[in-house]
Amino acid sequence: MIEQLLPGSVVAVESRDHTGMDAELYPEEAALVSRAVAKRRGEFAAVRVCARRAMATLGLPPQPVLPGERGAPDWQAGLVGSLTHCEGYYAAALALSADLASLGIDAEPAAPLPDGVLRLVSLPAERDRLGRLEADDPSVPWDRLLFSAKEAVYKAWSPLTGKWLDFAEADIEFTVRPDGPPRGGFRARLLVPGPRVGERRLDGFEGRWTVRDGFVATAVSVPHA
Repeated sequence: MIEQLLPGSVVAVESRDHTGMDAELYPEEAALVSRAVAKRRGEFAAVRVCARRAMATLGLPPQPVLPGERGAPDWQAGLVGSLTHCEGYYAAALALSADLASLGIDAEPAAPLPDGVLRLVSLPAERDRLGRLEADDPSVPWDRLLFSAKEAVYKAWSPLTGKWLDFAEADIEFTVRPDGPPRGGFRARLLVPGPRVGERRLDGFEGRWTVRDGFVATAVSVPHA
């Protein structure tokens, strides 16, 4: 599901089950979740197992995936990547840093956000646009999709800046493909100074989205040029 949203230079690996995967943790990873409940350990392990399978596809030796600043994965030199998980879906996406500057993925259950959350994570203009989209296609949980897109944007932003990005600091607008299942693209316009990639300063990010198999998924990839 995630792979279809990303360019060919990215290797994406997903799993729908985390059963037994905590046995595949490296000791330094296992230490981080030694006091966590079984569900948390399983989720933590599943995305790391997916990441190591992606490393193997890229021809790289397996490595532990430990959290760095702000909890984001501290990838080995030469890699960019992103992890995501929700109940029943676990995924990792990795690419060589020579091919992409950054990337971010997110998956969420295809269900509306809890009451009151949308106003906490959205701008008035975004809510206006979501209202029009919902009128056209009420089958898509547009509020949840917006939340997911903002998460993917943050995951792409963070390694480039080393800073937080507030929900109100990116204005996201969706486009919809007219054919097939619900899917399309989105543009995230940054409302704060964007990161510099090479000789250019970014004023936003481009992403893609889909709704499938009971999940919404979003992805952002940032090219070097």
